Amino acid sequence: MKYVYIDTMGCQMNKSDTERMLGMLLNFGYEETKSPQKADLLIVNTCSIRQLSEDKAFSAVGTWGKWKKEYKKNIKIGFCGCVAQQKAEEIFKRAPYVDFVLGTHKIYSLPEILERINNGEKVCECTETNKTEDITAKNYKINRVKGVNAWIPISEGCNNFCTYCIVPYTRGRERSRLPEIIIHEAKEALSSGYKEITLLGQNVDSYGKDFKDRNYRLADLLKELNGLSGKFRIRFVTSYPTDITDDLIKTALELDKVCEYFHIPMQSGNSEVLKAMNRRYDRETYSKIINKVRSMIPDVTITSDFIAGFPGETEEQFVDTLTAIDEFELDYCNVAAYSPREKTVAAKWTDKFVPENIKNERFQRLNKKIQENCLKSNKKYLNREMEVLIESFYEHKGKKINSGKTRNFKTVHIPCHEDLTGKFVNVKITDAKTWYLKGELKEK
Repeated sequence: MKYVYIDTMGCQMNKSDTERMLGMLLNFGYEETKSPQKADLLIVNTCSIRQLSEDKAFSAVGTWGKWKKEYKKNIKIGFCGCVAQQKAEEIFKRAPYVDFVLGTHKIYSLPEILERINNGEKVCECTETNKTEDITAKNYKINRVKGVNAWIPISEGCNNFCTYCIVPYTRGRERSRLPEIIIHEAKEALSSGYKEITLLGQNVDSYGKDFKDRNYRLADLLKELNGLSGKFRIRFVTSYPTDITDDLIKTALELDKVCEYFHIPMQSGNSEVLKAMNRRYDRETYSKIINKVRSMIPDVTITSDFIAGFPGETEEQFVDTLTAIDEFELDYCNVAAYSPREKTVAAKWTDKFVPENIKNERFQRLNKKIQENCLKSNKKYLNREMEVLIESFYEHKGKKINSGKTRNFKTVHIPCHEDLTGKFVNVKITDAKTWYLKGELKEK
């Protein structure tokens, strides 16, 4: 038996790619290990959104390279994911102990790559493609992480070219997977016991725009998935604001398995900054979209993303971001300090870079605002009865706790001696904290 260890960094799409790579590797005699010291094959699946993630990836393979030099000469090291797609052959110069570099477009080349590196070659496969390959078409199963939620990518890439974002360069143009393959994967996940399906895409609501032979969009896919038998939930992330159609909102409202949750990144609350970011909307347009979703879907949770310290951002423009979080009653937001990424337009605006101390101070203020709004949002559900899908069971301070999510993506912790993982339970909300709710089981 050979062992593989994969260190996965970044978004859910990267985690899904790792599941697919593990599925392929199982077909070639590898078993996953959580101990890198035990592995014969070491892979880092990288994220290039921020410099810190890239630095962590090179640090990881640097450690493995020392092992290879000193006492594990036969191990193979792979560098995969978004940084691999971006840097390609350059990685061998910085990390000569790496055996193969595999970009995001060609993860299904992994079996052939393994054969080549085992024959002594160094391999770089980062060729771009305008089509999406499918693991099921190659008869490889997906080695999903054990849990209740199955991630299923439905599209890949991005056509928007926001001035701060590396994704179009690492993931390529938008490419939609065929609905029949997505539905097949969903059926397999459900038959394996998963209770929630999360559809993934850089711009998930652009799904189907690139189809030439059919008029089939995200709403159509949701309707087909909703028709599958059994009790389960459906989510989809991430939505680009102006691609959210009335039909999609109406479909999400009407389908009983589709959850009341939208992740709609805004990035800045100021229209001038949004224009500099090359986002296709201003503050007023974003407001109309958010208000429409809230008016049509009761109890919807809307989360967002924001960047602090974008090049040229003034204090007044940053304050617009703080007021936007309040005005739109955003339930939670991912926040980051601006990090220049190679190849992007904004990375060249060095004369406009916000000083690090100011950028970090804004980042802290943004975090504080998010905390305030999270608590405010959670308090709305006090004394409410809600359905929770239990995701984990653990002990905390001597108490047994079940933890799970509501349909609208609120985390709930429930004291209970019985492990209810994978079950849907009705819970009364008894307390609201910043990042979670507390609840008690309702009697059957």
